[in-house]
Amino acid sequence: MYLLILGANSDVAQAVARKFAKEEKANLYLASRDMGILQKRAQDITIRYEVQAKPLYFDALDYNSHAGFYDSLNPKPDGVVIAFGYLGDQKQAQSDFQQAKQIIETNFVGAVSILEIVASDFEKRGKGFVIGISSVAGERGRQSNYIYGSAKGALTTYLSGLRNRLYHYNIHVLTVLPGFILTKMVDNLSVPKLLSAEPERVARDIYHAFVKRRDRIYSKWFWRFIMMPIKLAPERLFKMGRL
Repeated sequence: MYLLILGANSDVAQAVARKFAKEEKANLYLASRDMGILQKRAQDITIRYEVQAKPLYFDALDYNSHAGFYDSLNPKPDGVVIAFGYLGDQKQAQSDFQQAKQIIETNFVGAVSILEIVASDFEKRGKGFVIGISSVAGERGRQSNYIYGSAKGALTTYLSGLRNRLYHYNIHVLTVLPGFILTKMVDNLSVPKLLSAEPERVARDIYHAFVKRRDRIYSKWFWRFIMMPIKLAPERLFKMGRL
């Protein structure tokens, strides 16, 4: 197996890379912008798991480079993981469109750009799988993070449509909806530890869902029940809350 991980410097991406290297002996294309860190991590995985882990430069927002990037992969990957994202600053984004644009493009537009290229290749080959890491933040718009949440909501909807399209070619598309994850992205935030998952836990959930060919999972599992009343609350009541 050759697995392409986009956004490979993220904590969750690294945990996923280690999990697939261990369980599937997957050879890895690790793609991100920070090559200095990525090269060290690729070397560690190569030695630790005795697989090929190749670091590659990839910029999710450089759309014109995406086709050339994918064409350069030889052999082509059997699967792709979309792990890049950007939380951003909600307050800043409300008055600074450049911040809002960066949040939206990083979490949604960049994913669509590269995944349409990947999907066309998988469709022609009649095989492959896609794992897209979205967020429970996309389940409903909340005043505390609605720009990030709207981008993740768009990604979730996109992955659903992609799943519908590629199902007929026996291509598996998995949507991952994590809650709080204890990563560097939330270092400056106060997150409830009991509701939070370590990256390794999320990676285990992703791998088990991959093996079972699940369509959509929450990580940790109980987020399904946390989000249920939030999604079902009538708008006239929900808008009065302080979420």
